[in-house]
Amino acid sequence: MNWDWSAVVDFLPRLWDGLLVTLQVLVLGSLISFSLGLVWAAGFRAPSRLVRWPVQAVTEFIRTTPLLVQLFFLFFVLPEWGVQFSAFTTGTIAIGLHYSTYTAQVYRAGIDAVPAGQWEAATALSLPAHRTWFTVILPQALRRIVPALGNYVIAMLKDTPLLAAISVLELLQQSRLESAATFQYTEPLTVVGVAFILIAYPASLLVRTLERRLAR
Repeated sequence: MNWDWSAVVDFLPRLWDGLLVTLQVLVLGSLISFSLGLVWAAGFRAPSRLVRWPVQAVTEFIRTTPLLVQLFFLFFVLPEWGVQFSAFTTGTIAIGLHYSTYTAQVYRAGIDAVPAGQWEAATALSLPAHRTWFTVILPQALRRIVPALGNYVIAMLKDTPLLAAISVLELLQQSRLESAATFQYTEPLTVVGVAFILIAYPASLLVRTLERRLAR
């Protein structure tokens, strides 16, 4: 089998378009997962069981359900209830929602690792709840959990090809379209694999560097 460089050159415009979509999904999905994960984590610590138990039930259900099933549910079932989003929006929401249940556990571990004396000091100073969280607890917790959050960003990147199942034009879907048009599969799929490596490997090195610096 001969490697066809012309097929690689022809694929570059689709590759660029797919790369932009993949990165957009990754950035927006990360923002959703980080923000919603913090909300879930706060719900875990709610004093009322009427809040705590539903939050735990919902996050456990989402975390133990395959992401692909959630994609299909949001894309095919919600429109029957009058709720419809574009494929891109659906994929972004699904990835952000799914990974928010994992980041919630990371937040919870980081918050639990903050010494109890910090909570007691905030109480002794009569700090309101929002100041206790945002000026005392979260800054200390984030220092411990940033590396773990970075690992989940990489995991989200590797799960973006699942969005091809609902026709989001990310990297894998672009390679499928190129292969369908040219009947050449080796070159597009290989280039996509290399593209993921070129994104994920430097990102993993960045996470390791950040972990070492925060450990000092």
